[in-house]
Amino acid sequence: MYKIVGFPRTRAMRVMWLLEELGEAYEIEPAMPQSETARALNPSGKVPILVNGDAAITESVAICTYLADKHGKFTFPAGTLERARQDSFTQLCVDVLEGALWTTSKNSYVYPEELRVPHIIDQCRMEFGRGLETLAQRMGEGPYVMGETFTIADIIIGHCSGWAVTLRFPLPKEGPVYEYFKRLRQRPGFLAMKAKVDAAK
Repeated sequence: MYKIVGFPRTRAMRVMWLLEELGEAYEIEPAMPQSETARALNPSGKVPILVNGDAAITESVAICTYLADKHGKFTFPAGTLERARQDSFTQLCVDVLEGALWTTSKNSYVYPEELRVPHIIDQCRMEFGRGLETLAQRMGEGPYVMGETFTIADIIIGHCSGWAVTLRFPLPKEGPVYEYFKRLRQRPGFLAMKAKVDAAK
């Protein structure tokens, strides 16, 4: 059984969602970022951390990549053009969408008030919106970013859409990106993850 160290309402949601999609058993140790438990496994104190036997794997994208590769699901094989396209969608999300969300979070509630730069949040909203425009242009006709195949890129992007809601970032109310996010929220794996996250309030 896998163990996820990290409070569910963090990027741990990504790992939980993937494990639900994989049908793999896991337990959660709800450690907060920078807690002693987190720092014992990750010097940065960041969560989530995946404990697999004697190994501790950090960074949510790396964890999801490891799990997808290990189980041979929700990813394309390394060294293929499809994998390069998949990774480029993940990178677009991390660099642009998550970058805007994380910068906003740090300047809203993570940093001490005296270190926050509130006026940067408008810039973040603009960058996030541009990122969604790029996503819409690149998506194509398939139900997911890689066409008919659901991948970990969809999980990372889908998680960021929920994060955007909590920060009151505007999301499309119609069109392909709206339908895409709606489709992700209807997946059984997402619903199972969300039920566990809600239960951990």
